[in-house]
Amino acid sequence: MEIGIVGLPNSGKTTIFNALTRGQAETTAYASGRVEVHTAVVNVPDPRVDMLANLFKPQKVTYAQVTYNDIAGVRAEKGEFSPQLLNLISTNDALLHVVRCFHNPTVPHPLDSVDPRRDVQLLEEEFMLSDLTIIEGRLERLAKQKGKGTPQERERMAKEEEVLQRLHAVLESGRPLRTVDLDEEEERLIRSYAFLSLKPQLVVFNIDDDGEDPSQELTPSWPRTRGLALRGRLEMELAQMDPEEAREFMEMFDIEELGLNRVIRESYELLGLISFFTVGEKEVRAWTIRKGSTALDAAATIHTDLARGFIRAEVIRWDDLLRVGSLAEARKQGLLRLEGKDYIVQDGEIVHIRFNV
Repeated sequence: MEIGIVGLPNSGKTTIFNALTRGQAETTAYASGRVEVHTAVVNVPDPRVDMLANLFKPQKVTYAQVTYNDIAGVRAEKGEFSPQLLNLISTNDALLHVVRCFHNPTVPHPLDSVDPRRDVQLLEEEFMLSDLTIIEGRLERLAKQKGKGTPQERERMAKEEEVLQRLHAVLESGRPLRTVDLDEEEERLIRSYAFLSLKPQLVVFNIDDDGEDPSQELTPSWPRTRGLALRGRLEMELAQMDPEEAREFMEMFDIEELGLNRVIRESYELLGLISFFTVGEKEVRAWTIRKGSTALDAAATIHTDLARGFIRAEVIRWDDLLRVGSLAEARKQGLLRLEGKDYIVQDGEIVHIRFNV
């Protein structure tokens, strides 16, 4: 899973990036004017993995991972992003939109005032404008190609044109593409365009140390859009402390959990992701799949050979295994279930694939 961190200059994107990745990328009060990307891969904190590792004492423990891309760049004079910047944003699975709520006279806001409601809408409009430009260009090319090609190609282009015209109308009405219901065929037709306003978006309101949480009031009520508030500067400092010192500061500022945990949990919900586990003496590992995935999908996630030779999946909930203490005892008590390839894997299940290649 790759998440792009975006926002207006001086919104605190790199501060949030450092807080989420325990990084030390340089934060400055002035935008450099260059299109830059800071990238870091982060283990997904999961106490279930820790408890399973404590049970099996494996040679290796592997957590699920998230890649964060801190995408820096300035808006062009006409209010449009550069093609290079748009391309960097489009490669991500979801967007983390940092919105400035903090007040700091030494860090100028590019629009001379702190107005999170305006900034949320401004970036959303940028994304919709980018998508509109792409759609209009493609519709022009489709119009020129009308009547050309094989019957199958003409049918495909007619279907694509129909979908793009529907999306064009949605954007013209001022709504992002996240508000459109698309079936599998329609998603496949437009996948290569990587529309920005179609991407799931987590809006992070970067507040002062003593600031109030505005997320309920200011998060747009669009589908696949979630919001939360982080004390960005404080979270960055906490991320760079040793665990004991961080716990003391968290108690002092009444912070129940680190921002990294909250952001990852919200990101999983936003993208419809769950975790399943494989366990053993060699390795305890967390795997990420989409909610609704089958046992065959889980097998393919582990290795294509497991999917190709799939026979059955042995399945047990992680907490049931911890309760009985071993796989042998779980089998004895009938807690290990045999499931077929169409079984829908649930979050937190341990899955062992029986296969023959």
